[in-house]
Amino acid sequence: MVAVVRRMRKLRALLAIRLGPGAAILPPEVTRIHMDFAVDIHDGHHGPRKFWRNCLPRLKYHNPAVPMTVNRTINQTGPALMTVDFTSPKAAATIKPEISSTTDKQTSTGPVPESKAGPPTERTEVINMKHRHDSEILEQLLRLTKAKVVRPTAEEQREIQEMEEQNAKSERDANMMAKVNAKRKREEEILEQARGEVEAIQE
Repeated sequence: MVAVVRRMRKLRALLAIRLGPGAAILPPEVTRIHMDFAVDIHDGHHGPRKFWRNCLPRLKYHNPAVPMTVNRTINQTGPALMTVDFTSPKAAATIKPEISSTTDKQTSTGPVPESKAGPPTERTEVINMKHRHDSEILEQLLRLTKAKVVRPTAEEQREIQEMEEQNAKSERDANMMAKVNAKRKREEEILEQARGEVEAIQE
């Protein structure tokens, strides 16, 4: 049973990053994505923050070579923008980008290799994220970049079904245990009350 639970936890973590909002493959013409939004969620910055938390990790997982950077400012009334850089199809075909990392010389304790120059930026598009839900931001990004949404394979669908069945079983077991515990507690309370009454009579 422990092995099944452990496997389900690992499977849940893997499927959570592989599938869901943001799981999409960008075309090779997309060379960089950058987000600017405020630290706090007020004044229209809630959607951008949710996108950063929920969608960006999946997008990065499926597009490791595309640099994705985030700048969180203290200017709460400022804009919330996503900047997407594109190169030409010809340049994208001739230059193979290296796998990108968020590590830089300011955050890493180890040596950081110099990055090679990526394809030249041909055009830049900007998405206004302020006062918009994360789903709206994602929809516009997918439409703008013509990214291909990652769908679950037959094996992954089977695993998802397995996981849902296991979750349902766990929930049933938890409800059953809660009922058993509640019944035991009631019985203990009744027994305790009876003892109290017996002691009162004896006195």
